[in-house]
Amino acid sequence: MATIITKTRAETEAFAAEYAKTLQAGDVVLLDGDMGAGKTVFSKGVARGLGIQEEVTSPTYAYMNDYDGRLFHYDCYRIESVEQAENLGLADYFDMGGICLIEWAQNIAPLLPRGCKRVCIRKLSENEREIEY
Repeated sequence: MATIITKTRAETEAFAAEYAKTLQAGDVVLLDGDMGAGKTVFSKGVARGLGIQEEVTSPTYAYMNDYDGRLFHYDCYRIESVEQAENLGLADYFDMGGICLIEWAQNIAPLLPRGCKRVCIRKLSENEREIEY
């Protein structure tokens, strides 16, 4: 894994936009990081890197936001069981040819496909982030 330090939200987003260029249809990326680490900021950058114009927002209450079938952004923080995730159909999107970004993936671990990529984001200060990828 490689590591980069970003000093602003804009730098985090710009790095994520570049990272998006390494992704292929069907990739599943697990976004690890504490609350407020910058997972949604990273997701905004990935979307921009994929050419998605729509505003990316945290899917905390929707569980998953679909951006043109090209990007599926999950927030599994409130998922309480694998059964709940299955009932919501969250695993169905892994095979739809888009890129899946999953926050709090440990809550749906048994459903995750093999070969997931991982991005770990650590908050170093108010604006600085350490991104391991």
